Amino acid sequence: MKTLACYSIKGGVGKTASSVNLAYLAAQAGYRTLLIDLDSQGASSFYFRVRPSKKNWGKRFFKTYEQLLKQIKASDFDRLDIIPAHESFRHFDAMLSDQGKREQRLKRVLKGLKKEYDLIILDCPPTLSYLSEAVFHAVNMILVPVIPTTLSERTFEQLQDFFHRNDLPDRMVYPFFSMVQRQKHLHKSTIERLQDTTPRLLEAQIPFSTDIEKMGEHRSPISCFAPRSPGGQAYEALWQEIARKLEKL
Repeated sequence: MKTLACYSIKGGVGKTASSVNLAYLAAQAGYRTLLIDLDSQGASSFYFRVRPSKKNWGKRFFKTYEQLLKQIKASDFDRLDIIPAHESFRHFDAMLSDQGKREQRLKRVLKGLKKEYDLIILDCPPTLSYLSEAVFHAVNMILVPVIPTTLSERTFEQLQDFFHRNDLPDRMVYPFFSMVQRQKHLHKSTIERLQDTTPRLLEAQIPFSTDIEKMGEHRSPISCFAPRSPGGQAYEALWQEIARKLEKL
C-alpha cells in the first residue's frame, strides 16, 4: 500500500481539486483507492456526493484503524472509497497535542488498511500543525500544488524550511504548478526560474481552467465531464507521472 498527501500551507491553490481528480484516476487505473478528507470544510467529500456521519467521531480517529473502517463510504465509482470529513476534524490538533508519539499516530492507523487498499490519498487542510507533522510521517509522497506567484512560492519555501529544521526527508516532497496562466508574465517567469532551481518538480502543469472550476457544479472529477479539456488532460498527465514514481517506491 502506498500513501500520498495533497498538501499546501496556502489555501486556494488547487489542493482539493488535485486530490479528487487523482483519486478518481487512480481508481480508474485499477488501484483500490481510499480518499480521506482531513479538511473539516469537507470539499472533497462534497465533490463525491458523500455525506459524513452525524455522530461526532473525530475524537476516535487516531485510536485504531477499525474506527476508520466504520466510516468508509463507497463512491459512485468502482474501486474508490471515501472517508468524508467531519466538522469535529477541526479539533485534530488539540487531540494530537495530548497524545504521546503524536507524529506516528496517523501512520499507525493507516497501516491497518493495507489489506484493503493499494493507495490512500489524503486531502489535507491548509495549515502547518500537529496534524501536518503526522501526515509528513505517514505518507510516501507529498504533492504540493504551487501557483506560479510570489506568495505561493513563499509558502512552498516555508514548507521546505520546516522540513530542514525538523530533519524530515524532503525527498518525499513533489511540487507541481497549479492554476497556471501562461499569458501572465509573472507566471511564465516564475515557472522558468523554478524549473531550474526546484528539486523533484513534476513536469505536469495544471492550468487555470473554467472546466476545473465547474467540478463544484457537476460534483464530479473533471475526467467525468470534460476529459479532453486542457484541465482534464493535465490531470491525466499528472497522474501518469505520479503513478510511475509510486511504482518505484
